[in-house]
Amino acid sequence: MKFFLKIVDFYLDASIHVGLSCFALVRMTQSMFHIIDDNWIGYFAFFGTVVGYNFVKYETLARVKKNQSGQKLKSIIILSFLSLLAVGFCFFQLHRITQIVSVAFFILTLLYTLPFFPNRKNARNWAGVKIYIVSLCWVGVTVVLPILNAGISLTLDFYIKCVQRFILIFVLILIFEIIDLAKDDPHLKTVPQQIGVGRTKILGYNLLLFFCVLELFNSNFNYNIEYLLLVIAIAVIVALFLAFVKEKRSKYYTSFWVESVPILWWMMLILFQ
Repeated sequence: MKFFLKIVDFYLDASIHVGLSCFALVRMTQSMFHIIDDNWIGYFAFFGTVVGYNFVKYETLARVKKNQSGQKLKSIIILSFLSLLAVGFCFFQLHRITQIVSVAFFILTLLYTLPFFPNRKNARNWAGVKIYIVSLCWVGVTVVLPILNAGISLTLDFYIKCVQRFILIFVLILIFEIIDLAKDDPHLKTVPQQIGVGRTKILGYNLLLFFCVLELFNSNFNYNIEYLLLVIAIAVIVALFLAFVKEKRSKYYTSFWVESVPILWWMMLILFQ
């Protein structure tokens, strides 16, 4: 049992799970816009997420304690390096416009992690900004890049999906912020810190309702009832996670179950098809 938990912990701590979640959302976008035979953007999203998240989580630790790194951290560093090579290879399989836009999101990730200006904190520590930067990056990687790489015109449907994806990620992050409420620096001004847990949940429910309503404005709505049902189903699941979240929940509540929502959404889509 302990060995199994170690494997699960490594799977989570090495950002493999969140990478799969990102991959699943790319597949969702490709299905919604009928994109076929474009696997490289999915692989790029997966490996890029592994590299990006591990860089955000372990960059300082690896740099400051490079001579005291444990075996687990060393393994994660090796995995991240191999993922970096993989994402580099995938990058050169993408179209030029996709490469340019992906570099822009990479710079945004660096801004989120590293202090670019003397005596200033990185964007992750800017008051009230973190949730918007992370949500924007997820929209970029899971909606914008797949659409650009497929050469699809930016219609109203594209913008609707961008807003929906932003809402979904935003609400999922709210769950993380509620659990981390006791640990977060008060100066971060996270949503629960500013309006309280109760109002944060109400905000999340309203956003999920809007998330569902937006699906009605899809130009192909009459031909894609299954997508509306999937949107409602995933909104209900996220709402339940939000309803039962509290500060003392296990780390697996968010790190595994909440981050499994995109994977579950994709699996439901496969079953519907």
